[in-house]
Amino acid sequence: MKVTIVGAGNVGAACAQRLLEGDLADVYLMDVVEGLARGKALDLAQAAPLVRHRRRVEGGNDYAGAEGSGIVVITAGVPRKPGMSRDDLLSINGRIVVEVCRGLREVAPEAIVIMVANPLDVTTHLAAQVFGAPRERVLGMAGGLDTARYQTFIAWEVGCAPHEVEALVLGGHGDSMVPLPRLTRVKNVPLSELLPPEKIEAIVERTRQGGAEIVSYLKTGSAFYAPSAAVADIVRAIVRDEHRVIPCSVRLEGEYDLEGVFLGVPCRLGRKGVEEIIELPLNEEELAALHVSAEHVRDMVAAWEALQQRETES
Repeated sequence: MKVTIVGAGNVGAACAQRLLEGDLADVYLMDVVEGLARGKALDLAQAAPLVRHRRRVEGGNDYAGAEGSGIVVITAGVPRKPGMSRDDLLSINGRIVVEVCRGLREVAPEAIVIMVANPLDVTTHLAAQVFGAPRERVLGMAGGLDTARYQTFIAWEVGCAPHEVEALVLGGHGDSMVPLPRLTRVKNVPLSELLPPEKIEAIVERTRQGGAEIVSYLKTGSAFYAPSAAVADIVRAIVRDEHRVIPCSVRLEGEYDLEGVFLGVPCRLGRKGVEEIIELPLNEEELAALHVSAEHVRDMVAAWEALQQRETES
């Protein structure tokens, strides 16, 4: 398996490192900045004898190097800065994603696309439009990241290991995401038996602001260790054909009573991408929250389309 990662910044380089050292795939790292991807690829290659992997890594600034890729990961875009929401990045990153997808489509038209750039659900929508691919082959990674943040915050309060928390976060990758405390378990014990309601609500809100909290500390960038781990988790499930359930942003076609919108839901992943969308038994309140999140994504898509229309008319 060959994976192309577009964007050699913090997220892209960390993704490359995880894929190589996890023995998951050969990597082509690409960036428009002259020399950036080549330099980081060379650095990663020279680590191979020390971490003992056999994978190849190359870097460049042209799309030709992506030819033959089974998976493309798109991290290219502007990171958030303090005070910015993911939605604030729409006009900038939307244009970047469309341009990148057009280039990749020419050399890797059958690749599975994993979107990382924010606003994630909208950029995943744009990637699907440009590639013209079935929903099985275009997905956004944020559900796994949001769930990992939720698990971490719960583990800190309960005093367990984060992987011992069974949890899911659905919805858009933003303030309207939908953590599911009712379905959360710690070693098969319901979360409601371990923490009071006010503590659970505080964890839910911190999860929604998890990315912004990191941005507020970093000042000039955004998270990259956990996002790269979330990407690697998806790639692992695909290349090893694990048939494992991971929450991803995919186009819904009737699931959860939603149609034609990209939203984070649990997906079973295997060699061909999304094999199945799992419909959880949500109650009325949870389903209503998911629909609110879907409307936010629809509004953002509409804002993008209006922007494009204004530019066409001018």
